[in-house]
Amino acid sequence: MDPLFLFIQLLPVLCFLTLYYHHLQSKKTSPLEPTEWPIVGQLPGLVANIHHFHDWATGVLRGASYNFEARGGRTGLRYFITCDPSNVRHIFTSNFANYPKGDEFAVIFDVLGGGIFNADGESWRRQRVKAQMLMTGSRFRTFTARCSRDKVERSLLPFLAHAADEGAPCDLHNVFLRLTFDMTCTLVFGVDPGCLAIGLPVVPFARAMDDALETLFLRHITPMPCWKLMNRLKVGQEKKMAAARRTIDCFVAATVAKRRADKIEQGITESADLLSSFICHEKDSSHNDDVFLRDTTVNLLLAGRDTTGAALSWFFYLLCKNPRVEQKILDELAPVASRKVTDAAGMVTFEASELGNLVYLHAALCECLRLYPSVPFEHKAVVADDVLPSGKEMKAGDKVLVFSYSMGRMEGVWGKDCAEFRPERWLGDEAGTKLRYEPSYKFISFNAGPRTCLGKEMAFVQMKTAAAAVLWNFAVELVPGHVVEPKLSIILHMKNGLAVRVRRRDDVARHGCC
Repeated sequence: MDPLFLFIQLLPVLCFLTLYYHHLQSKKTSPLEPTEWPIVGQLPGLVANIHHFHDWATGVLRGASYNFEARGGRTGLRYFITCDPSNVRHIFTSNFANYPKGDEFAVIFDVLGGGIFNADGESWRRQRVKAQMLMTGSRFRTFTARCSRDKVERSLLPFLAHAADEGAPCDLHNVFLRLTFDMTCTLVFGVDPGCLAIGLPVVPFARAMDDALETLFLRHITPMPCWKLMNRLKVGQEKKMAAARRTIDCFVAATVAKRRADKIEQGITESADLLSSFICHEKDSSHNDDVFLRDTTVNLLLAGRDTTGAALSWFFYLLCKNPRVEQKILDELAPVASRKVTDAAGMVTFEASELGNLVYLHAALCECLRLYPSVPFEHKAVVADDVLPSGKEMKAGDKVLVFSYSMGRMEGVWGKDCAEFRPERWLGDEAGTKLRYEPSYKFISFNAGPRTCLGKEMAFVQMKTAAAAVLWNFAVELVPGHVVEPKLSIILHMKNGLAVRVRRRDDVARHGCC
């Protein structure tokens, strides 16, 4: 066929496609907004940007005035995405009852069972009251402070001292996840698995948690019929999820069984860990108790290990990039450290009570969580028709994603310097002696409203104890050329880890002189 004749025949089709494409582009509110195609909707754009999803979504929300509806056409994928503080206050506080986690959340997060993160209504209220009673008591707070200090002194500092003496790079993200896994297992189960030992032993449970979290993230951008079919066939990412769930269930079942045996043989009424407390309140050893303990402990392990470990990792990444902030924290630590006695290895550890009044350290941790919240987005469902403060009309059955990662990067929320790591924004006076209050619907790293995180105080105790000890005893430097970026996960892990070199500090280095 004559090429010219073929071109003439195809010209109307090409013109139509060009005009139709421009028509689709004209419907976008900003250049970064994904094009909405027939049948598949915006799904191709979501998939194309999956490798930098958090920052891409932030750009979309910035161009769409903090609110955006993601539509997957006939695939059934549809979310209203927001980082508007007024919407957050409405959803999390003012009209809390209308925005539960929802049935679909429980389906996506099935690995969490009926635990507190999945639960709604009366089940959630009962679990929260029980957990709050245990976690806010003075006994558990004292236990948390003691365990945190002991783990830092006996495991974290010796490991980093070994790394400093070896002179080889280490993955600080992996180190902190192992630290917080050991801490959380001690607090939840009363058992220290010793993951942060020299040589870094393989931890199947920790790997299983990472695989599960990655799969949970991908379920948010994969049409439910598709990932459910993959789950049924045990293929792709869902195959990893099935294996991860088996590992998680086996670990928890074995640990619960051991603690029950300890209760029978030795009595554990004096143990302060959460599992022992739950077991001591059991009426019997029924199947329902086993399910409750499994779901509760998995939820607590996820909350304690991953969120705190991720936060510490991003904190030290930011300090490596901002030596001014690092020096100010060292200056604040100096008076406390001067009253301490070093251990046999020349190390200094700090008690939680000694760090509680260090305003700048607390401000720096808050600033880190503003930029890198451990949970980058929250998932909500809509029970009844409603209108959000932004004017968006919500229908019963709609799904909402609240992007805390994006909110921390919005000029209209945090000012023109929102992209900067500046702890001073959290100080309430020029002398830097008081913290500035920021409402939880603006700073939602610990959730907001009735579902505000019960472990907030515990997290700060762990982060301050670890951060202060590492900062005072070691200088941490990023390995040149190492790329740090968020991982695809519902927790803000680091995709490539945090490759650093550590060296022991001396008194001169602590005071900013070389």
